Amino acid sequence: MNITFYHSISKIKSVVDAVTLAILQGELAQGENLPSINELSNEYKISRDTVFKAYKELKQKGLIDSNPMKGYFVRGEVNRILLLLDNYSAFKQNLYRRFVENLPENYKVDLIFHQYNRHFFETVVRESLGLYSMYVVMNFSNDEFSDALKSIPQGKLLLLDFGNFNKNGYAYLCQNFDQSFYDCLVSGKEKFVKYKKFVFVFPEELCHPVSSVEYFMKFCAENNLECLIIRKNEDWTGVEKDTVYLTILHEDLVKVIKSGDEREFKIAEDYGVVVYNEDPILEVIKNGIASISIDFGLMGEKAATFVRTQQLVQEYLPTHLILRNSV
Repeated sequence: MNITFYHSISKIKSVVDAVTLAILQGELAQGENLPSINELSNEYKISRDTVFKAYKELKQKGLIDSNPMKGYFVRGEVNRILLLLDNYSAFKQNLYRRFVENLPENYKVDLIFHQYNRHFFETVVRESLGLYSMYVVMNFSNDEFSDALKSIPQGKLLLLDFGNFNKNGYAYLCQNFDQSFYDCLVSGKEKFVKYKKFVFVFPEELCHPVSSVEYFMKFCAENNLECLIIRKNEDWTGVEKDTVYLTILHEDLVKVIKSGDEREFKIAEDYGVVVYNEDPILEVIKNGIASISIDFGLMGEKAATFVRTQQLVQEYLPTHLILRNSV
């Protein structure tokens, strides 16, 4: 085991990273003793408190353990997984839960959200290199494969969700925001054509693939529906009769429903609403809100299978229209 210290990284993290890397690369085997706190402190001229805090963190991660007779030692084989998702939501929580449930106990998952912050995304990837046995990542963009990910060995990386780019043999579990989205609209045609107008509430700052707009407009044109895309808040004038609304953000769903209530419109009669991405709460709001979504729990299960077996998977998960009483 070799520990290198850098000015930009705390000494505690340097020790944690060095021990983790040695375990993952098999340099420290199951049951093997680690240097004592005094030994490591003397060898690397660092404080005993630094070593103690590093060992404490490694114990919390499940990588090492200790007892009075043996001191600090490597626990059973541990596979450390980085799960790097875009942002928090109920359906991402479902993905995470099903992912963890389908992994053995000796797999430890670190969950991080990059929040579409490019610098943070690249920093997390760079600083995680060599510290994880597998990487499960929601890429930064739907249209561009992040250069930062090229530093991860191809067989250790699984791409999630976004994927309209050349994946060059990488494993992936993605959703199709174009043709599959259009197919969902077609499957609900009977419900949607009851209305005169179809409005897609699609905020400019949202990182949802803008290519969906083209397929939305195609559906409207084919079915003689007046079509409107709302990108800015100032373009919002409130709910109109004989109009069906498609929202991506739950904030916009709330805005649509509140506006309808204020105007004393009845949902599914005076106006309709459907939301992108399924969420359990949609089953109970206004007696049921329709959604267009993949099964994120299934994505979590399939991701866990890849991590366990390391067998290449390249799949676009099916997108479904879940019809409820809101259209």
